[in-house]
Amino acid sequence: MSWFKKILIVLTSGFLLSLVAIFATYFLLKNQLPDVSTLKDVRLQTPMQIFTADGELISQFGEQRRIPLKLDEMPPLLIQAFLAIEDTRFYDHPGIDIIGIMRAASVVATSGELSQGASTITQQLARNFFLTREKKLIRKIKEIFLAIHIEQLLTKDEILELYLNKIELGQRAFGVGAAAQVYFGKTVHELSVDEMAIIAGLPKAPSILNPVRSASNARARRNVVLGRMLDTGAIDQATYEQAIAAPITSRLHGAQITASAPYIAEMARQQMVDLFGEEVAYSDGFRVYTTVTSQQQAAALRALQQNVYDYDERHGYRGPVARAWQATLLAKDAETAEFTETGRLDAEELQQYLNRQSAIEDLIPAVVTHVAQQSVDVMLKGGQSVTIDWEGLKWARSFINDERQGAAPKTAAAILAPGMHILVRQQDKAWRLSQVPAVSSALIALDPQNGAIRALVGGFSFAQSQFNRVIQAKRQVGSNIKPFIYSAALEQGYTLASIINDAPIHQWDSNAGIAWRPKNSPAVYDGPIRIREALAKSKNVVSIRLLRAVGIDAGIEHLQKFGFAATDLPRNETLALGSASSTPLEVATGYAVFANGGFLVQPYLIEKVFNADNQLIYAHKQVVACDDCQPSKTHNDNQHAALLDENTVVEHAITAAPRVISAQNAFLIADALKSSIWGGGNWQQGTGWNGTAWKAQSLGRRDIAGKTGTTNDSKDTWFSGFTPQLVVTSWVGFDDANRSLGRATWNANLGRDQSSGTEAGARTALPAWLSFMRDVLPSYPEQTLTPPIGISSVRIDLASGLLSRRNDYTSAFEFFKLGSEPTQYAAGSLPLVQFGEEKPEKAAELDELF
Repeated sequence: MSWFKKILIVLTSGFLLSLVAIFATYFLLKNQLPDVSTLKDVRLQTPMQIFTADGELISQFGEQRRIPLKLDEMPPLLIQAFLAIEDTRFYDHPGIDIIGIMRAASVVATSGELSQGASTITQQLARNFFLTREKKLIRKIKEIFLAIHIEQLLTKDEILELYLNKIELGQRAFGVGAAAQVYFGKTVHELSVDEMAIIAGLPKAPSILNPVRSASNARARRNVVLGRMLDTGAIDQATYEQAIAAPITSRLHGAQITASAPYIAEMARQQMVDLFGEEVAYSDGFRVYTTVTSQQQAAALRALQQNVYDYDERHGYRGPVARAWQATLLAKDAETAEFTETGRLDAEELQQYLNRQSAIEDLIPAVVTHVAQQSVDVMLKGGQSVTIDWEGLKWARSFINDERQGAAPKTAAAILAPGMHILVRQQDKAWRLSQVPAVSSALIALDPQNGAIRALVGGFSFAQSQFNRVIQAKRQVGSNIKPFIYSAALEQGYTLASIINDAPIHQWDSNAGIAWRPKNSPAVYDGPIRIREALAKSKNVVSIRLLRAVGIDAGIEHLQKFGFAATDLPRNETLALGSASSTPLEVATGYAVFANGGFLVQPYLIEKVFNADNQLIYAHKQVVACDDCQPSKTHNDNQHAALLDENTVVEHAITAAPRVISAQNAFLIADALKSSIWGGGNWQQGTGWNGTAWKAQSLGRRDIAGKTGTTNDSKDTWFSGFTPQLVVTSWVGFDDANRSLGRATWNANLGRDQSSGTEAGARTALPAWLSFMRDVLPSYPEQTLTPPIGISSVRIDLASGLLSRRNDYTSAFEFFKLGSEPTQYAAGSLPLVQFGEEKPEKAAELDELF
């Protein structure tokens, strides 16, 4: 036998043995191989996104950052970059690269370890979906078989699309879409050539090659990728040279948030976890659309933050955050102030110091570098130098305590010194000394017709405190409770013209051994007063007398109709003064009953949810304030929501919200609350009077109504106001419920442009409400509130509440529930029109109230 035949036999035998070994290995491992057909219906783990009603992104939740893309949505050059560095023959091989396998086998033979990759893109896909990264021969063999199966099941483009969406690229970014956003804050189509090369170089070792972790490692790997792109003809020499000379400029970018609503985002996140479970909620690519509108949310945030800034400035400056270096004032003249400075930082050291500091909301860290007579120069974090003029400094008299502030400063040196680490912000395009407000606040806006939350801010800064005061802070509501007490009185037969004695109360408390002497605030008493005027002026003693007439039990029962929990309502007469504790959301929900004509709507946040396939899987079931709504035909028993099969879209009929008070009662209280803003009487004749919320007249709207609220010692301040289309509650107080908001003394530097005195609802909470409404009301046409059926209007005598025929300042028209009008005329008046049947006055009951 010739040597040629011997060699041929050996090679043939080796080949046959190899085939036998391969088939034997395949059948041995066959049952251990996963079913690659699942790739036909693969669902990539995609984070949940929360949107406003108008499509602005609020937040994103999920362990993996991923932005799934179709292959034709990816730039061809980005695809070529991956092919150049990972698998040049991708479109030619059957899933495995024989040359690469032989190279890996030689490494195993010589070293005994599997350190050479040789994995095609298909093999990497198999490993990423079905296997681990351990470097063992048996894993490599499984990878090869799986790759062959995948190539038989999917097209090359389908494999490449899955790979480019699945591949791990560091910093929790999976897929090229997420990597472009995370490292460069761009979409894939906005990437430059060098940035594409950086991303394409990451699969080899994403944790150590990413540009955030190591710019030098990323540069070296990028250059390798660019070299391969040049070799394969993906780029020309000029492009290569330009890209290789580009600096590495990368930092971590979050999702492209376009609407600031972190408290809303957290509420929506929790509701989604409750609905679908944590694992599904965070990974199934849900797009959650809330009821919040971006314009109203931005207005609410501005209003709340500016209001707490204003409160904080009224109460004085608490001093710098820290000192970057020490400075002592020696002397000051007309132009500047002279300091001795110790340890002053140079420009580079100062920036290093500032870069370690954190901004809070719009408050920017800065260090004072120079102090003039009535201005200071500061360096901001980021390197910009700016000047704060006297207008931005003169408010900063020293804070002594919540009740006292120091003297108005005359010079900048009385406030600041070089080296002081301070916080600054821009207001009306000018720089202003500022500080993190110590006070807290909350603002909630609801659609009273269906309960949709239109805006919600749970505090000054979510980063500073995740405590959502709108839904978690139960605080005493003060005079915000009074409309509900007055509503109960109307149910007992009283009218807006009923006369109650506004006089001090002195009641012995045998249990406490002292007399209870509740007082008006301010301690002014008008004697006999109509209910409308008493509510507008927030008369404490009148509210107590009305609760006495109604009865504690009946009063609590009536308040529960508005959604207040019985456990939050004290069973004593302090209830009339607002000793009950409620959240701002609960208060706003109660006021919505007056705004919508008597219906209790339930606040809701999530309008609809779509899955990753753009199928509607959840839709809120509409429950609306109306008497003649058609009942919903949904099979779901949940009153407020319907969970839908992902392949089913259900149009829910409108369901009527429960009516809890009559339309007449709701109308009368809503109209009376207009007097809190617009007052009454005749100013020309000297009988005019203002309500506690008279500042809201600046809105120029006759369809607004509202009520201030202040608790004992000004620990909580409120304003709740509404139109037929929007109800808004504003609260201001300290998180320490025992701390008073105090009082602000006169600041001579500010002149008339300030608000001084004891903090109260009208001074402290109303301005945020006003600012918000000033921004959003133009979107709501003014509506005249039409009296419902069962309401009459008659002219009454303002002093007695009886009928009047006089057409002058002593009389005015008043609304009544039909049949409750007065039947007697005031002295000197003759009857003109009679309403209903005559019936005796409630003289006995009135006597008891005096």
